Amino acid sequence: MNIKNKCLPVLFIGHGNPMNAIQQNRFTKKLTELGSIIPTPKSILCISAHWTTTGTMLTHMQNPKTIHDFYGFPKKLFDVQYPAPGNPSLAELIKTSIKGTKIKLDDEEWGLDHGTWSVLTHIYPMAAIPVVQMSLDMTKSSEYHFKLGQELNALRAEGVLIIGSGNIVHNLSEMDSHPVGKAYDWAIEFDEWVKQQITTRDYSLLINQATKTKSGKLSIPTWEHWYPLLYILGSSDPTDKLCFEYEGIDHGSISMRCLSFGL
Repeated sequence: MNIKNKCLPVLFIGHGNPMNAIQQNRFTKKLTELGSIIPTPKSILCISAHWTTTGTMLTHMQNPKTIHDFYGFPKKLFDVQYPAPGNPSLAELIKTSIKGTKIKLDDEEWGLDHGTWSVLTHIYPMAAIPVVQMSLDMTKSSEYHFKLGQELNALRAEGVLIIGSGNIVHNLSEMDSHPVGKAYDWAIEFDEWVKQQITTRDYSLLINQATKTKSGKLSIPTWEHWYPLLYILGSSDPTDKLCFEYEGIDHGSISMRCLSFGL
């Protein structure tokens, strides 16, 4: 990959409730603000918590469909479409550039799920920037996902904005029905511990020790919402400016923490 251009930042977005896609609140206003200050990318690569696979896959279609991968929400949310074009050539570039794993190209199975479009509808509401989505290989370790993020780093100099969309704390079984209900102590503890490790750039603990404590086990009952963070840590540079763009815990057990490197 040609790396002579100015690098774009990388973002981790704690996307939370799908209803954020059609709401205006403090969180969505921050997403809109990010869209106004990020240099306009040529393309977006999004690693979403909601595409889990065996093997790593990339959307390769010219016009990825909008996937409503949830149930029990108002019709207004199901009516949302995010008609961003795909970028097959970018998917092909990633496939040939990644040496650590074999990438599969998907021409019809997936598209853009709500981990991607519920975020992008606020950052880039015109849906004019091409988007490629990468899946999470759930048969692989945390180290695999971090190292794959490292291999994606060079895309930043090619005009690609890399976004990881998940949640640092994501425990649906412990959710409080009130969105602004008091956060659980264990959720606060783990969210703050993660913030500390990121601040000191001590990623080894995040890769290897995230679920070694009670708060970690409660915060990461399953891995899919955690792995997108590792891609962003991997694709960051040691000299990148770090900014915690948003923080808060919704429903007691969902961390909305967002962060950027290099913005």
